[in-house]
Amino acid sequence: MATNYGTNQYKQTSVKTANRGQILIMLYEAAIRNVKKASDCIERKDIPGKGTAIVKAHDIINELNNTLDFESGGEIAKNLERLYMFMGEQLVKANIENQKEPLQQVQKLLETLLEGWRVAVDQVNRGQSQNNGSTGTSG
Repeated sequence: MATNYGTNQYKQTSVKTANRGQILIMLYEAAIRNVKKASDCIERKDIPGKGTAIVKAHDIINELNNTLDFESGGEIAKNLERLYMFMGEQLVKANIENQKEPLQQVQKLLETLLEGWRVAVDQVNRGQSQNNGSTGTSG
């Protein structure tokens, strides 16, 4: 029990101190974890577990979709919206038909997007640290 408490406290602290990019990455990681869990539940014939994991993944993808900024994101935001909608449809299909294939498609898409976001967030973070470093040395 104490271990779970410590883990939960660590997770809460991580979220509270994370920047937007880190939160985005955490959301993708959580969605992937839940898609994998749903797939495992299908193998074990754990229907309630599958449903719970799919709902969690679906909620995360909906949240990602709801936070899209179409003004600054333009075509990229529109494409992400289409991907998120497709993933949502695949999750529903996996849940109704009790099939792993739609989950595998969603997992692959999420992993691809996650890698892209990791690169983008890393570039932004490196740019910020270089800017912070250069302003500190220009005096």
